[in-house]
Amino acid sequence: MTQHDVLIIGSGAAGLTAALVLAERCKVLVLAKGALDGGSTNWAQGGIAAVLDEGDTFDNHIRDTMIAGAGLNRRETVEFVVEHAPQAIARLAELGVPFNAEQGSLHLTREGGHSHRRIVHVDDATGAAVQKALLKAATDHPNITLLPGHACIDLITGRHEAARYSGSGRVWGVYALDESTGRVEAYTARATILATGGAGRVYQFSTAPRGATGDGIAMAWRAGARISNMEMMQFHPTCLYNLDVKNFLITEAVRGEGGRLVNPRTGKRFMTFYDPERLELAPRDVVARAIDSEIKKFGLDYVHLDISHMPADFVRGHFPNIYERLLGLGIDMTRQPIPVVPAQHYTCGGILIDLAGRTDLPGLYAAGECTESGLHGANRLASNSLLECFVFGDAAARDILARWDSFDAPPAVRPWDESRVTDSDEEVVIKQNWTEIRRFMWNYVGIVRTNKRLERAAHRIKLLFDEVNDYYGHFRVSTDLIELRNLLQSAELIVRSARARHESRGLHYNLDYPDTAEKPVDTVLVP
Repeated sequence: MTQHDVLIIGSGAAGLTAALVLAERCKVLVLAKGALDGGSTNWAQGGIAAVLDEGDTFDNHIRDTMIAGAGLNRRETVEFVVEHAPQAIARLAELGVPFNAEQGSLHLTREGGHSHRRIVHVDDATGAAVQKALLKAATDHPNITLLPGHACIDLITGRHEAARYSGSGRVWGVYALDESTGRVEAYTARATILATGGAGRVYQFSTAPRGATGDGIAMAWRAGARISNMEMMQFHPTCLYNLDVKNFLITEAVRGEGGRLVNPRTGKRFMTFYDPERLELAPRDVVARAIDSEIKKFGLDYVHLDISHMPADFVRGHFPNIYERLLGLGIDMTRQPIPVVPAQHYTCGGILIDLAGRTDLPGLYAAGECTESGLHGANRLASNSLLECFVFGDAAARDILARWDSFDAPPAVRPWDESRVTDSDEEVVIKQNWTEIRRFMWNYVGIVRTNKRLERAAHRIKLLFDEVNDYYGHFRVSTDLIELRNLLQSAELIVRSARARHESRGLHYNLDYPDTAEKPVDTVLVP
């Protein structure tokens, strides 16, 4: 058993932000599945939304966020995040993030759903620059231990008088598989923060990294925490359509800087038929459904995103990484349209938290994409995701420090029981189950849903649960098996939430309930 003051699961923007705040007074352990830079932060192309221009206001940013979220946002959360955004940008600049600037001021771009230019960025690879700066600061800090290659299995819990919901208990840490040795170790701490990212890989097409299997969401649910709004899965409208290159995102900023969506068969700019006022700058759910409609209506494999009408130097200057990547695939975006399709992009629901990042379980906090903080509502506004990581990573860390005297030292815990474990030669079955989940989730629980499709998905999940639970009881734990279990649990939560919402709102569009209810209500699942 290894003990630290605070345990953080996840080494992206939320986890490392929390670690750097906590490390001023605590010994912090950061566990990462795979590489330290393997999470979604490193993949983020767009930027970070913040009110930094004289013509913009907090009220504007709040209103844009609420409109995109179809009223399901919690206003106090939106205000909290928006008002803390400028200082989050300032801290990142202090850490050395080289934000683009023009004439001595930060260059601000605009993305879908925003009424003003307020997106700070580092070319078209903001996430990679942020990850690099945070990781360097964390690596250099003597109170932070970074431990990659550890796949977390389950939270360590104990009964606690402060538990508020059935099955919940005090969290003391986590059991994690050391991927290099195959051994399972117990890591304990006075407080634990989940910063594990989303569940995008539950879908066949996703821009999320390989490890986005809903690990934190599934672990928190099994431990007794409430989960909220899991039906609100965001589909990014423009993922590159290429049979050899998977999951390459074409950032929202391409549309923000003038890119147009065109039907390759008719040659027409089709957003004029779906949202004539906002066109390509409509919220992502609107644009994704429009593309999905064009593809199905005309029997297309993809649509075109065309920015070739803009000056070539402008395009290369604003999107150097995308330009070079596409050029290597034979597409010159300064002269040719880009073939794109929608793909799952962001998990708007997750572990229910308050403004301090506290979950239902004493000792357990959460931040970032694994949470439902109330910021995104029924649809995330572009470039609010990294912002949420910084604000809630900081908030969780500061709350832990403020309450430090109330956190007891963790007790001795039982070691992981390996007496029943044998090696498995059925990896092919695990991979087959993974593929099956992702395919039926895409077909039945995708951009457009029906009651019958959701019923079919629920039936398949029930059958697969029996099979996966049998594997978990008889075979040696592996990262693939851990991820399959969490992927299936995440899929079950998405389907259960979708079946509970009898309306269409934001990212959840059900043909059997096409109208939007008068009052927005969260879908909250209780273990």
